[in-house]
Amino acid sequence: MIDVATSELQRLVKVKSLPAEPVVVEADASERAALASRFGLPGIDSLRAEISLEQRASAIRATGRLSAAIRQTCAISGEDFPATIDESIDLRFVEESALDPAEDEDGEIEVELEADDCDEIDYSGDAFDLGEAIAQTLGLAIDPYAEGPAADEMRKKAGIVAEGEQEGPLAAALAALKKD
Repeated sequence: MIDVATSELQRLVKVKSLPAEPVVVEADASERAALASRFGLPGIDSLRAEISLEQRASAIRATGRLSAAIRQTCAISGEDFPATIDESIDLRFVEESALDPAEDEDGEIEVELEADDCDEIDYSGDAFDLGEAIAQTLGLAIDPYAEGPAADEMRKKAGIVAEGEQEGPLAAALAALKKD
């Protein structure tokens, strides 16, 4: 369950009065700074999501798109570079009391997940936090091994050869033969 008290992008949506029009969530400067800190990013320049909400029999379905302009640190060079995120969102918000986990003989809770359950978020009470779900979607969309524009140059300086790429006199001779 999401802890709404600590969400950097809190946007509570009342379950009983779902908006008919798509919900637009745009993070302000302080929210973007807090999210950047949470995800270990040098910065988030923009974050916007447009989400349609639909009441279903057992859940509320949230579909839409997240777009963000972020600054990441290159996994190779350590330099910051700009990156964009454009991610589709398809989530199900399920009331916590509707979940029915089965206990095994040891008293441990066993939950069987189906393909549709992977993007399921439980909530309790009369509202759910759409903003935190968007923040989590952003966190999952960030490439932890992103490479910036200086990555190849740093590899060459370090003498690291990319997979399938060869260097040295033999590689030069083979390259010359291929040209002929």
